[in-house]
Amino acid sequence: MIEVHTVTFDSHDPYRIARWWSDALGWPMGEGGPEDDEILVERPGGRPHLLFQRVPEGKSVKNRLHLDLRLADRTRDEEVERLIALGATLHEDHRFSDGTGWVVLLDPDGNEFCVCRSDAERAAGPS
Repeated sequence: MIEVHTVTFDSHDPYRIARWWSDALGWPMGEGGPEDDEILVERPGGRPHLLFQRVPEGKSVKNRLHLDLRLADRTRDEEVERLIALGATLHEDHRFSDGTGWVVLLDPDGNEFCVCRSDAERAAGPS
């Protein structure tokens, strides 16, 4: 068996984007500071962790991989509002009038990620 240990993101400023994801997810940052080329955001209770590494080039096309976030203690819409307040940008809104769907946001580096309905919202079905 093999397991995913880390999901790695390239960034011009790995400390800044690691701090953002740490705040967004509520996961602690590993050791390091703004001058370091790699910063780890550690998933409590196990892997995968998120690693942000310094690269010279910027993001130029759509991600080939993205994270889907599902909430335990908030609704999808509450989480979208919270993440936008933290600095995310609305990219694509795929919410439907029956309450189903998801939202694609961009982190401050322009990486796409999705916010999906919580387990409770999914169990309740369409509204």
